[in-house]
Amino acid sequence: MDRVLVEQARSGDRDAFASLVHQVSGSLFAVAFRILRDTGLAEDAVQNALVSAWRQLPHLHDAGRFEAWIHRIAVHACYAESRRRRESANNVRLLDLHGSSTADGSRDLADRDELERAFRGVPLDQRAVFVLHHYLGLPLVDVADMLGIPAGTARSRLHYATRSLRSAFEAAAPVPLKEGRQA
Repeated sequence: MDRVLVEQARSGDRDAFASLVHQVSGSLFAVAFRILRDTGLAEDAVQNALVSAWRQLPHLHDAGRFEAWIHRIAVHACYAESRRRRESANNVRLLDLHGSSTADGSRDLADRDELERAFRGVPLDQRAVFVLHHYLGLPLVDVADMLGIPAGTARSRLHYATRSLRSAFEAAAPVPLKEGRQA
């Protein structure tokens, strides 16, 4: 990240901030989508994060930490968006009009649906650590620093997220029939 550009943006230069946003917006959206699992919510979270970042930018102490700083803001915007969604959610159950039938050989679609269901079962704070570590490839120490949590907490959240995903996949796996029994 260009420190000069960050310093210009800190001084109120909107064009410099727009250049910074252009550089990080794809990554911010990818992280937000993987945490929230919904395009609309991810877009809202990124937009809110960018507005917050613009407002808080004069308070950024180390221009070299801009990227980690804005990702932290984005993760917290994801937390807020998730809370807003839960508060406004009603009890209407949406049915998938396309179904998830694998009769047509679309195993990939079924696998993606299974992954989606499993990932939605992981608590948001654990999901954030999982995404930052596995998707962005950040070391857990950097993830902890980015989220403002102790490194042990980041390791714990990653462990529980992984365990939760593994359990969901194991529960969804078909049970093999024992020999001598027929279906």
